[in-house]
Amino acid sequence: MGVFAQQQRKWWALLGVSIASFLGCVDFTIVNTALPALQADLGASVDSLQWVINGFILALSSVMVLVGRLADLHGRKRMLFIGLGVFGLASLAAGLAGRVDGLIAARVVQGLACAVLYTASGAIVASTFASHEQGKAFGVLFGVNGVGLAVGPVLGGVISAAFGWPWIFLINVPFVLLSLGICALSVDESRSGDTGATLDWPGALLLLLGLPSLVLVIVQGAAWGWASAPSLSLGAIAAAALLAFVQVERRVAAPIIDVQLFANRRFVAGVVASFGLAVFYCVAFFVMPLYLALIRGEGVQASGWLLLPTTLGVALLSPLVGRLVDRKGPALLIKTGLLLFVLSAALQVGFDRQTSLPYLLAAFGLMGLGWASILGPSTVLGISAVPQDVSSVAMGSLMTLHNVGGGLGLAVGVGLYHHFAGPLAGDVQGAFLQGYRAVMVFLALVSLAVWALVSLLLRAPVPAPLAEEGAHGG
Repeated sequence: MGVFAQQQRKWWALLGVSIASFLGCVDFTIVNTALPALQADLGASVDSLQWVINGFILALSSVMVLVGRLADLHGRKRMLFIGLGVFGLASLAAGLAGRVDGLIAARVVQGLACAVLYTASGAIVASTFASHEQGKAFGVLFGVNGVGLAVGPVLGGVISAAFGWPWIFLINVPFVLLSLGICALSVDESRSGDTGATLDWPGALLLLLGLPSLVLVIVQGAAWGWASAPSLSLGAIAAAALLAFVQVERRVAAPIIDVQLFANRRFVAGVVASFGLAVFYCVAFFVMPLYLALIRGEGVQASGWLLLPTTLGVALLSPLVGRLVDRKGPALLIKTGLLLFVLSAALQVGFDRQTSLPYLLAAFGLMGLGWASILGPSTVLGISAVPQDVSSVAMGSLMTLHNVGGGLGLAVGVGLYHHFAGPLAGDVQGAFLQGYRAVMVFLALVSLAVWALVSLLLRAPVPAPLAEEGAHGG
């Protein structure tokens, strides 16, 4: 039994937590293609439908850091089991919802549970695998997540058409049970080494006030108007609460976020790369399907096939990238991925009414290659740079800023699109292309700036105490 059994057990643990994380990724994207069926069946307004998505994102982004800290204090396996249980019940409630407000409430609870699935799964992988295997393990985890993101929109349409929209949620339940069964047999409990620590309640309350306010402004700011009273008020509340949170965290003995994490240049480089990744794919995935529909006249199914070089690129390449991380380290792959993003955006600036299929697929494929080169390596870079006893908090911090990057990027990108598409309102296709090109220039510049910042952070020397911690955090 011995070593062989232990080797098998950790890969079973990876399978169990990968299923949990996969469910979160699928539910992030599965709703979009089912929205027409939801609207027809529930008689929901467009604004209400938007909150089926926004409620999930708001809840997910608001509590990630907090649940990461709870996992470190009370056990990552225990928190994963709670998250899976709540996610299963929320999926059941969403599938049985007869009104749109009930569905929105269930989606909010799903978002809260998914925050646990994302943070605990990453922290469990970090504590289960030795440092020389983490690249491969995270590559598998993010490859599975990539499959979830890729098949989510397709599954949403197929399941809704074949069985009805409730089944896009009800189908989660057997997979939750499967993940619980595998994890119960294979995952060891792990937690922070600081056994006497308790949750910092003043910090938690400030975080629960500041983060939802910030995310809500990002999500709704364009609709409300950035200079409107709700936007300015919530922006002020978010700024005040988060500044107070930082001050509290600097003074308490057991902070929710150790601000010293952000003195670690390798951790910050991982966060910046992940933030830039989210800006790129959230904005690009908003405009790319529109280009395929409005300019090329493609239907939903054809558009899905044409986007596969991007989405499947992430899924299929992530395990290979993970193995490269173990051999070469994450830095080179991250920087290469960011330059691939710049090249993809530059090619998409050239899109027009007559763009050839090989040119289009090359641009989309480069995006998938860049995405795979950043997603896993940025997480490995961030998590491996800090002590293992704060790995859940580090994962929560990284993923929270990832989501904030996506929301902020989308808000800016949509604003730029409307600004540049406006002058040609009489020519729908010409106006769209003008806005599309402006968005792609923006993404190219953001990716280039992130590449420069990551290169600078990784070139600078790491302070000695933090370098030692990172070496032991594995």
